Amino acid sequence: MTPNPPEFMEVDQNSGSRGDGFKSYYSTKIEELLLVVAEKSMNLRRLQAQRNELNAKVRLLREELQLLQEQGSYVGEVVKPMDKKKVLVKVHPEGKFVVDIDKNIDINDVTPNCRVALRNESYTLHKILPNKVDPLVSLMMVEKVPDSTYEMVGGLDTQIKEIKEVIELPVKHPELFDALGIAQPKGVLLYGPPGTGKTLLARAVAHHTECTFIRVSGSELVQKFIGEGSRMVRELFVMAREHAPSIIFMDEIDSIGSSRIESGSGGDSEVQRTMLELLNQLDGFEATKNIKVIMATNRIDILDTALLRPGRIDRKIEFPPPNEEARWDILRIHSRKMNLTRGINLKKIAELMPGASGAEVKVIMIFI
Repeated sequence: MTPNPPEFMEVDQNSGSRGDGFKSYYSTKIEELLLVVAEKSMNLRRLQAQRNELNAKVRLLREELQLLQEQGSYVGEVVKPMDKKKVLVKVHPEGKFVVDIDKNIDINDVTPNCRVALRNESYTLHKILPNKVDPLVSLMMVEKVPDSTYEMVGGLDTQIKEIKEVIELPVKHPELFDALGIAQPKGVLLYGPPGTGKTLLARAVAHHTECTFIRVSGSELVQKFIGEGSRMVRELFVMAREHAPSIIFMDEIDSIGSSRIESGSGGDSEVQRTMLELLNQLDGFEATKNIKVIMATNRIDILDTALLRPGRIDRKIEFPPPNEEARWDILRIHSRKMNLTRGINLKKIAELMPGASGAEVKVIMIFI
């Protein structure tokens, strides 16, 4: 073959270098365009997320606007069901009406005395409302279970055994009473001098029974206006039924349960009305509904005899001042987690405190 002339060889070399330059140029442009596409895709996803968020807000605003445009409902109280599709409802102050039931409402859920909502135009029952409870009564329910246990109660072995029989056993094992045909006890009264462990034992019962614990002081039920105390007592037991099994602990019961006397004072009359409502509730609610009442007082001598009769208060548990053995037991319990120096004789300290209450014995441990 005839070799290529030198001028043709130079042309081929120039074209090869030019092709490499084009390749490098277009590769760079492709990378730049890919970066632009990636950036645009990221912006597109961001805009789509913003669009979805704005659409969700628009839907919520439309729903809220629809609710605002809806007419209000009447609140009534069911008197009695008439048939599967109609009920008799009392609306204050208009009167009583026989109304239809919305298809979304189960007739079995519509019971007498329950609060319901009626449509403004057609008076159709479209919603079942919760029972009306005073906010002060709602605050009486203890949300957090007390951390007190029976091991933290010293010198009250007999009292612990009795309250287990009356309160804890019926709540945890009601079938035992049904098998024996025995009616469950309704309530128990804890009485004794101050500082002997009545409230502490009630807290321990709430811890071990693991049920709703409602704590109320008797003085909280003494209200300024006529009928307010009685209404609070009714709503207290309504709330206990809704959250059954439950325990109602009424401390300082002597503030509303003292013996009735002839008095023209309006305040005394209101206290007596509150106690009468309490007696009515104790007689009215079923013992098998897992509602137990624990009352505590320092003055059992001034309580009304109607409150203490069997059927209302089925067991009375006395809390006497601790004896020497009980005081020693209390000292051991409260010194269990303390760093004590050697040579401290707790039994000797218990001997030197005759007549001291459990609270006073506990305070001694601070000054040892």
